[in-house]
Amino acid sequence: MTIESDESRKIAEREFHNQREQIRKAEPENHDTYYTNRRFYRTTGKSRNYIDAWFQKHCPKANTLDYCCGTGENAIKMAQFGAQVDGVDISDVSIETAHARALALGLSDQISFTTMDAENLVFPDNSFDVVLCSGVLHHLDLDNAYQELARVVKPNGKILCVEALSDNPLIHLYRKRTPHLRTVWEVDHILTSADIHKAKKYFRNVEVRYFHLASIAAIPFINTPIFKPAMTVLNALDEVLMRVPGVQQMAWQAVFVLSEPN
Repeated sequence: MTIESDESRKIAEREFHNQREQIRKAEPENHDTYYTNRRFYRTTGKSRNYIDAWFQKHCPKANTLDYCCGTGENAIKMAQFGAQVDGVDISDVSIETAHARALALGLSDQISFTTMDAENLVFPDNSFDVVLCSGVLHHLDLDNAYQELARVVKPNGKILCVEALSDNPLIHLYRKRTPHLRTVWEVDHILTSADIHKAKKYFRNVEVRYFHLASIAAIPFINTPIFKPAMTVLNALDEVLMRVPGVQQMAWQAVFVLSEPN
């Protein structure tokens, strides 16, 4: 990638997410109507519970980084679990919202939000006990991101990554058919399972868990009485499916932990 195309990508990402947050603040009803995929995340309770349990274990008294923090929801959650948090994002409009949210919750002494290029962090080496990357790596040059993450995490620190996967052709076809929901770069750089394991170039330990395959079938029933019972059955089926090599990679999301930076 040339320097010019690299900078163009970052400008496009900043503009897209600034505009998205401006729409959300000015016209919240239109925002939710336009970004229809937001409702799909009501099926992700299993991964959210796993992430919350991980936060509860690793966040208390930790120096943490919310890497590409958006409007600060996860940074706030980490602070509520007892962490000291730095949140960074390329979108200055999102950072403004994150500041306001932390202030309203009385968490400004625990969280610092800064507009920053995630591929060129200003933090010193070995700064953080815990880093969160939630739905962000596919917005970035992956090697640049992995290299920066390995640099700023402490030798005994851990990085929790939550990413959608592109291995399932049907799920990825949906992304291709809804280009307004994401940037051009984003669509073409959703992570594969192979991309996750590229992290082994920078980390000696990569632990992966897969989530949400059968549970996707509950999406049409989200606003109906059968949604909850359907999720119970489909989550139980996913518990089996996510243990099967080859089938795992068809999941919607992966949660992986990077540790022992090289």
